[in-house]
Amino acid sequence: MAGVEVLRVSSKSNPHAVAGAVAGIIRQGSCADVQVVGAGALNQAIKAVAIARGFVADTAIDIVCTPTFAEVAIDGEPRTALRLLIEDRAHERRPPAETA
Repeated sequence: MAGVEVLRVSSKSNPHAVAGAVAGIIRQGSCADVQVVGAGALNQAIKAVAIARGFVADTAIDIVCTPTFAEVAIDGEPRTALRLLIEDRAHERRPPAETA
C-alpha cells in the first residue's frame, strides 16, 4: 500500500481542484483522507468525491468514501472535524502509473 494522503478542504475550496487531487492519489494506489470542518466545507468535499468518481470512471476504479469524526486543533482550539477516507472500492493497491 502506498499510504494515505491528507487533504484539508474548506468552504472556499474548488471542488474540481480537490477532485483532481483525489483522482491522482487514487490512481497512484493510495487513499485520500479528506478533512473538513463545517457544512460548507463538507459540501465542497462531497461534490469533489462525485466529480473524482467521474475522473477515474474510465480506468475501472470505483471510488467510495467512509466518513468518521476526528478531533483537530484550529488556531489552538479543539474542533470536531469530519474525515472522509476515499479509496478504491476494490481495495486493490495498484502500482503507480508509469510515466513515459
